[in-house]
Order: sequence, then structure tokens, then C-alpha cells
Amino acid sequence: MPGIEQIQQLLEPLFPGLMGVRLVTLEPERVVAELVVRPDLCTAGGILHGGAYMAFADTLGAVGTVVNLPQGKRTTTTDSSTKFIGGARVDTTVIGESLALHRGRTTMVWQTTIKTTEGKLCAVVTQTQLVIDA
Repeated sequence: MPGIEQIQQLLEPLFPGLMGVRLVTLEPERVVAELVVRPDLCTAGGILHGGAYMAFADTLGAVGTVVNLPQGKRTTTTDSSTKFIGGARVDTTVIGESLALHRGRTTMVWQTTIKTTEGKLCAVVTQTQLVIDA
């Protein structure tokens, strides 16, 4: 299993690194990360943009899948469903927790909850990751 530092280094030059995704916990069935709500990730009203929630969650589900991949395999997202529940204001931090619902040979399904540091639920995202040959 790749370590948290190794995965964080992989993310840094990519879109998740640009967003500021910071991994906190990396386990085979659970991934936790933080994201600072910066003005450039917000809507005009100073609230985290829906696309930022979706990209944050997609990253966590993909990371969870990568941690579980057999050698010679890679992954891609095939489906994602987002329920927006509440907003996160600029200059706060959100915590994403992605839990494995299914870790199969050809697909993995992850559910990510995104909350404020105070525990207010902002979004729930369920996604399917396809496992394919590298």
C-alpha cells in the first residue's frame, strides 16, 4: 500500500494539488483530507463552489481506490452523485471523509461526506471507480 506522503506527492502537481487537498488519513477502507476554502474556490457569495465539493470528493474516492489497486491496474471514475446540503464559507476548512462501500475486483464504490470543522454537513458524494489495466 502506498504511503500518505507518496500519494500526497502524486497529487501536488495535479488538479487536487492546485485546489489544496491535504491528505490526513489513508487506510484501505477510509481516506480523510482537508481543504481550505479559498476565495478562488468559491462562488460570488463567498461559498465553496459545488464543483469544488465534487472535485474534492472525486479525489478522495480515487485515492482510496489507488490504495487498493492490484499491481498493473489503474482507475477512472465512471459515476458520481452529489447531494449538496449546506455551504462552507471562505476562509474556513472542510474535511472530507471517504468510506469504501464496495472494494471489488472490477469496481470500487466510495461515499464521501464533506463537513465543516464544526461538523456541519455540506455534501455527500457517492462514486464508482472502474478498475482497469494500466
